[in-house]
Amino acid sequence: MIILSKTLQAWDTPEFNDILKDEIQKLDSGLLSLQKGLSQSSHVGEGAISVVILNVTDTINAIQVKTGVFYTGIIAGSCCADDPTPMNELTEYCEMQFDINKKTAETSVTIL
Repeated sequence: MIILSKTLQAWDTPEFNDILKDEIQKLDSGLLSLQKGLSQSSHVGEGAISVVILNVTDTINAIQVKTGVFYTGIIAGSCCADDPTPMNELTEYCEMQFDINKKTAETSVTIL
């Protein structure tokens, strides 16, 4: 479960975008299901993610944030001892929507 409590506390302040990006970038990448967003590679790399805020919408119950997420993907060889294919890292990009509950800060994530 993702809880973005610092982001919720910063809602409607000038620091909101920076705090949101910081909290998302510190999340375990497994919580974001980045594997589903791969388009050029086969596995999510261990590198840091970078978040760009694309749009923020205020609804009655939630703060909806559309983001662009940059992260590392890996194209791996067959893992055979004689496979000459090196592991290659590529920059991956996907768009995600974060729905932050205004009362609990519980956050759902959808890959768009």
